[in-house]
Amino acid sequence: MSESKVRIETTDFADGFFLVDGARPAAYFVRPRAKVFMDSRQSSPLTQMFVPVDPGAPCRQWQAMASLAAPEDPGKWHCERDGEGTVGGRKADIYRIVAASGASFVGWVDRERKFPVQIKTADGTVIVVENIRDEPQPAQSFEIPPGTRKFDPRALIDRIRQSDVWVEPPASE
Repeated sequence: MSESKVRIETTDFADGFFLVDGARPAAYFVRPRAKVFMDSRQSSPLTQMFVPVDPGAPCRQWQAMASLAAPEDPGKWHCERDGEGTVGGRKADIYRIVAASGASFVGWVDRERKFPVQIKTADGTVIVVENIRDEPQPAQSFEIPPGTRKFDPRALIDRIRQSDVWVEPPASE
């Protein structure tokens, strides 16, 4: 983590990493070997949960990232403090979040790190941030590498539509 930016590496996406910028808000999936990156709006719920937060009011950042992934009805989105706990020997504030879609999670926010260090999803999956190093990190670790190009899935679909392999779906009656 570097101020408002986070780099998420996970074995589920071994060929790349996520970059989350909570200040913008923005989230990207970067594949360095392929030299491409793309918006990561709905690629992974991790980019909506693991964002730098204001420990006194983390709901604002979580809601901003949820809105980035999909338009949210602010009246149906809910976040509230639900006590205190401990993760990895460190104190954390516990928050319950319910999105307008009904998806929910519980987040444990480390006050000093200003970051959720544990998430429990509605299906009971627990994700814990590990291998945290509280030391300065190189700024380039939180940037899209030079020489990468933005991959636009819509442009790919348009190219396929113009090819001889595209078959128009039947018109609905």
